[in-house]
Amino acid sequence: MSESKPSVLFVCVHNAGRSQMGAAFLTHLGGDGVEVRSAGSAPAETVNPAVVEAMCEVGIDLSAQTPKLLTREAVQASDVVITMGCGDACPVFPGKRYLDWKLDDPAGQGVDAVRPIRDEIEQRVRGLLTDLGIEVRA
Repeated sequence: MSESKPSVLFVCVHNAGRSQMGAAFLTHLGGDGVEVRSAGSAPAETVNPAVVEAMCEVGIDLSAQTPKLLTREAVQASDVVITMGCGDACPVFPGKRYLDWKLDDPAGQGVDAVRPIRDEIEQRVRGLLTDLGIEVRA
């Protein structure tokens, strides 16, 4: 881990759903204690509207977020890389901690299908914060 604060990168294919939710929860719950990034191996044009709606229900606004392209530099700059279905597209570097979170893809799903994915991501993020020794904000 970096000396100041850990850096976490969330990666999925389109950076329009799972990785956006993961980054948003980590930012919301971890505050200034962690540096957060998200990216996709083939980013979409916009964040999935059902994901935006589901996150809004828990008080997190993703409406201004835009999907970003995964770069080698983003991986190199991160202490922890959490993959969420990017497969072999995510570069692997020695010394990084990789976690593969197997989660349903919210692409093409309505908000009812997104809610359980959102809730699972929140629980995993809370566990990650505990593992990193970062206090969860209320």
